[in-house]
Amino acid sequence: MPTLLIRDARLLVTMDAQRREIEGGGLFARDGVIEAVGPSAELPATADEVIDARDHVVIPGLVNTHHHMYQTLTRVVRPAQDCELFTWLQTLYPIWANLTPEMVHVSTQTAMAELLLSGCTTTSDHLYIFPNGITLDHSIEAAAQIGMRFHAARGSMSVGQSQGSLPPDSVVESEAAILKDTQRLIERWHDPTRFAMQRIVVAPCSPFSVSRELMRDAALLAREHKVSLHTHLAENDNDIAYTREKFHCTPAEYAEQLGWLGPDVWHAHCVKLDEAGIRLFARTGTGVSHCPGSNMRLASGIAPIRAMRDAGVPVSIAVDGSASNDSGHLLGEARLAMLLQRVAQGSPGYGSVSPWPHGPSALTARETLEIATLGGARVLGRDDIGALAPGMAADVVGVALDDIGLAGAHHDPLAALLFCHVPRVALNVVQGRVLVRDGELTTVELPRLIERHNRLAAALATAALATR
Repeated sequence: MPTLLIRDARLLVTMDAQRREIEGGGLFARDGVIEAVGPSAELPATADEVIDARDHVVIPGLVNTHHHMYQTLTRVVRPAQDCELFTWLQTLYPIWANLTPEMVHVSTQTAMAELLLSGCTTTSDHLYIFPNGITLDHSIEAAAQIGMRFHAARGSMSVGQSQGSLPPDSVVESEAAILKDTQRLIERWHDPTRFAMQRIVVAPCSPFSVSRELMRDAALLAREHKVSLHTHLAENDNDIAYTREKFHCTPAEYAEQLGWLGPDVWHAHCVKLDEAGIRLFARTGTGVSHCPGSNMRLASGIAPIRAMRDAGVPVSIAVDGSASNDSGHLLGEARLAMLLQRVAQGSPGYGSVSPWPHGPSALTARETLEIATLGGARVLGRDDIGALAPGMAADVVGVALDDIGLAGAHHDPLAALLFCHVPRVALNVVQGRVLVRDGELTTVELPRLIERHNRLAAALATAALATR
């Protein structure tokens, strides 16, 4: 069983139960699992792989809980640059209808490369559009090649424009087919064991693109197979208005009616979750993926993360799709999350949320890192990632302190990761395997991947113009 030794870190941030920060610290792992963490002098002297982490901050790998990786192919599409959510979707649906299996494979690896280089070791992806022979298998196989820990969410849309919803009828599926394929994927790919590299998530897209019946049946299927549930919820004012008009309830009430609450469920965005919804999520352990960059880009609002945390809601950080964020830099997203809560105040614009604390201490660097690591692990239902401690997965990230963006910030290296700008990490280890070494990916040839990705993005745009 291969062994790994990381030693002599300027600062090793454990995120363990004591939240230890160890100067000159290191860790020893065997077969991808951490056996010892502490001062380097107390660790074994050698291993199969030895990494000198002096002048580095070493942290647990970050956990990204919401993404749409295919959207890396449609960044900054001009007609969608200045739209709110619904108009943005209606602009891009016709383009996405031309996606191919190759595009999904390549965009998955491109998105994962960006995440790895920004300190992420575990990610979820929400693929909900399946034209031209695409299946979720194309994403799963791409993830296996690059080596990232992956929660693949089988999304779906079943209610099209002819039924008063947003997606074109050409990109929706029958509900029977959705449930059948979801079960196939669970049986084929889901690994429930500790340290699993691959899990399947049941994930109808949103209240405005699937029926109540599909939401209910999806929850029943997930509970039968003991897998997680994920969807979008309460993202903006139009989202709220749609739920009220169609279902005569709030988004939180809608989730409660259909079995979409509990520690096995997490919802993306929740920008407009009201005070009653926050209490309900806290009481049931229902998770939230906070996507600050996307929420700002689409002018959806500021999610009341401080109020959620104070109430006990499990909160994580996510980059969302790269056509609404236009970036997949998870450490940068964590920085946005920290700063945005400092200017948030009062009601998020929906319902009645009591004013929550804001100002320069509303969210600290250390709490933000906790949300991006342990918070993500909890939302995904995992107890084997998110901290550097014996018995945890060897998912480890190192950031070099000699980068210009961190110059002058060495008196608090941990805080520097969140307050300053880190272009890319120097080291990324997933399950004991080095995927980023000295700032370079080890499992894919990045320039070649980017060239192929850009070629496919151009072809996608050309195909969309030809079908107009």
